[in-house]
Amino acid sequence: MIPGDEGRMPLVAHLAELRKRLMICIAGFVVAFAVCFYFSENIFSLLMFPLRGYLVFSIASPHIRYMATPDPPKLYFMGITEAFWMNMKIAMLAGLVLTLPLIFQQVWKFISPGLLLKEKKLASPFVIGGTILFVMGALFCYLIVLPFAIRFLLNYKTQHLTPMLTVGKYMDFCLKFIMAFGIVFELPMFIILLVRMGIVSADTLAKNRKYAILGAVIAAAILTPSPDAFNQILMAIPMVLLYEVGILLARILIRRPAGIG
Repeated sequence: MIPGDEGRMPLVAHLAELRKRLMICIAGFVVAFAVCFYFSENIFSLLMFPLRGYLVFSIASPHIRYMATPDPPKLYFMGITEAFWMNMKIAMLAGLVLTLPLIFQQVWKFISPGLLLKEKKLASPFVIGGTILFVMGALFCYLIVLPFAIRFLLNYKTQHLTPMLTVGKYMDFCLKFIMAFGIVFELPMFIILLVRMGIVSADTLAKNRKYAILGAVIAAAILTPSPDAFNQILMAIPMVLLYEVGILLARILIRRPAGIG
C-alpha cells in the first residue's frame, strides 16, 4: 500500500457514500416533482386561498370559520413563459415537501456511522419530527400568516390605488414565505438534537436568549421575501417562541434523558 493511502481510502469511501445519498434524494425528488407537476393546477388553486379568504378564530361557536375576501384581486401573467414557470415552481416546492422524509432519512444514514448507539436511536424521531415540524410551519404560514400579511399589505394606504398582481410575483411571495416558515419550524428539533448529543444545555440556551432574539430578527430579515418590517416581525415572533419551546423541551430532556428514542 502506498504511504498515505490509509487516510485517503476512508475519504474516498466517505465521498462515495455522500454521492449515493445525494443520488437517492435526487431520484426521489424527480419522481415527486413529476407527480406534483401533473397536479400543479390543483396545487395552484390551493395556493389562492390566502388571496381569496382567511380564517377567523372565535371563543364562541363556531370557533373557526372561513371568511371570503370581497372582490379579491385577479392574477395576471405579463410574460409568455411566466405561467409555465409558475407551475414549475409550484411543482418544485411541493415535490420537495413530499421528498422531505426521504431526505431526512438519507441525511441520518450519512451521519449515523459516526454516532454512538444512543444517538443512533434518534433516527426515527429525527425523520418523523423533522417532517412534521416542516409541515406545521408551512401550514401555519399558509393558513394564518399569509392571509393576514396579504390583507394588510393590499389595504395599507391603498385607497386610491388598484392592485395589479402578476401570478409569478404572487407565487414567489407565497412559496418563499411557506418555505421559510417550514425551515424556521425546524428550530425545536435542531435544539433537541444538540441537547441530546451534549453539545448545548438548557441553561446555556437560556443565558443566550438575548442573542437568540437578535439572531431571530436578523434571520427574519434574510428569510422574508419582502423588505418591509411588518413581514419580518411576522417571522421573528414565531422564531423566538420556537426558541423558547426548544429551551422547555431541553429542560425536560435533561430531567428525563430517556424521553426520546
